[in-house]
Amino acid sequence: MDKQAVRQALWDALEERGIARFPFPPHDRIPNFAGANEARDRLTETSEWRSAETVKANPDAPQLPVRRAALRAGKTVYVAQPRLRDPDPFLRLDPAEIDDVDAATTVSGISEHGVPTAPEDVAGIDLIVSGSVAVRTDGARIGKGEGYSDLEWAVLRELDAVDDETTVATTVHELQVVDEPPSPVDGIAPDADAPAGRLPDPDRHDVPLDLVVTPERTVRTGSDAERPPGVDWDAIDEERVADIPVLAERAPD
Repeated sequence: MDKQAVRQALWDALEERGIARFPFPPHDRIPNFAGANEARDRLTETSEWRSAETVKANPDAPQLPVRRAALRAGKTVYVAQPRLRDPDPFLRLDPAEIDDVDAATTVSGISEHGVPTAPEDVAGIDLIVSGSVAVRTDGARIGKGEGYSDLEWAVLRELDAVDDETTVATTVHELQVVDEPPSPVDGIAPDADAPAGRLPDPDRHDVPLDLVVTPERTVRTGSDAERPPGVDWDAIDEERVADIPVLAERAPD
C-alpha cells in the first residue's frame, strides 16, 4: 500500500472504532486519540525526556499534553508556524515567561504567546516530538502528507540546531503502529517491498524515529537509518520554494 492508502485506512479505523478525539473528523490531519495523556506520561518517564532542555513539538491536538508537560518541566518549547509561512517561522515558548501554560500551548495560544524566531536563532534542540498518522517500530513514520515536519528538520539541520544526537519521538495510539501482525487496521496487508512492516520504505528526506510511545508501551526503534543532512533542493519545486520564506532566502542559485 502507498502512504496515502495507509493514511486513509488509519483515519477511517480511528473514527469507526471510537478512538479519535476532537477535532473531528480525524481525516487529513494528525489525528487526536484516546490515551494521549497516557502516552505523554510514558514519554516523560524516558531518560531522553528528563535530560532534554529544549523541545521542538508539533502544534497538533494529540501533542498538546506533551507541550504542556514540557513547559511545566521548565523546558523551552519551539513550535513551527503552519507551513513555515513567515521569515521567523519558529515560535519560542519560554517557561520563565509563561504564566498560563494551558492557554499558551493551544494552537491559538502558541501564536499569541510564542516569540517568532528565525531558524538561525533556534537554540540546539535536544528532543523533537512529531505528530504521526502511522508508524513502524523500526522508526519509519508518515505524517499527514504535506512534508513540513521533515522540512523543518532539514532547515534546522543545515544550521546545526539538530543533529544525529537529537532524539526524535512520537506519541500515537497503539492502532497507529502498523507493522506487527496481525495488523490492527483492516485492509493493511504486508508489502512485499517493505518486509519490515506495512508502511512503504521511507523516502530519503524522511526523518526516522528513535522513540515510538503509545499509551501501552515505549518502543526504542534502534533505527540506524541515515538522517537527512539538510534540505533536498532537488525534491522541492520552485513554487514551494517561493512560498516559504526560509527556503526562498536560502535556495541555491
